[in-house]
Amino acid sequence: MNAVNCEWTKLRTSPGTVWLALAVVVTTAGVSLLAAVATRCADGTCAFDPAKVSLTGVAVGQAVVAVLGVLAVGTEYSSGTMRLTLAAVPRRTHVLAAKAVVLAAIVGAAAVPSTLLSLWAGRAYLDDPPDLGSGAVLRAAVGSVLYLVLVALLSLGLATVTRNSATAIGAVLALLYVVPILATAVRDADLEKHLKQLGPMNAGLAVQATRGLDELPIGPWKGLGVLCLWAVGALVLAAVLLTRRDA
Repeated sequence: MNAVNCEWTKLRTSPGTVWLALAVVVTTAGVSLLAAVATRCADGTCAFDPAKVSLTGVAVGQAVVAVLGVLAVGTEYSSGTMRLTLAAVPRRTHVLAAKAVVLAAIVGAAAVPSTLLSLWAGRAYLDDPPDLGSGAVLRAAVGSVLYLVLVALLSLGLATVTRNSATAIGAVLALLYVVPILATAVRDADLEKHLKQLGPMNAGLAVQATRGLDELPIGPWKGLGVLCLWAVGALVLAAVLLTRRDA
């Protein structure tokens, strides 16, 4: 508990944390609003998924979340204060766990209003707005919040592994944005499907789908589970290296 309190104090008092959390809300909701305004039904026929369109901003806001997750530990390595942190809390896995808990809470607090504002934009501007009383839309909303939290934890894990903020940010953004590009660039249909099933962004954002679920390369919750495995894998590797390497 003391480790959690320490990490909470460090992140809460950092001006960058507050601004990045606000940026998550503004970016996610703003891009979702633009997507909702720009999307129109053709000839009275709406073929798009209203919930997914409403939550478009999550795919952009995750970049800010990734930066926030990396800086939660990257700044301590760059400034050298990680040595003080590990001296104060000798059990290094407790330090990583505390950072993960606090980071998840902060990102979750930013993700909830981001998601609600995004859905409001869809209700206000889409010709075929999402049904907020639908279980599928509720799953898309909750899944979007969890998605952003998992992206933050993945970023935290990779930042601890690399111990360099720039390298970690590049690695996270490559996983999130480059893998989908590679998936669409390959000519083999089976390979494309597998890349979409294994890529953290493609798989994770499947949770937002409320229509055409049979056409998805992976189911909504299974896709979010893939992202969860990425995040857990990064944190486990981070925990192992954190205990074995010098600060």
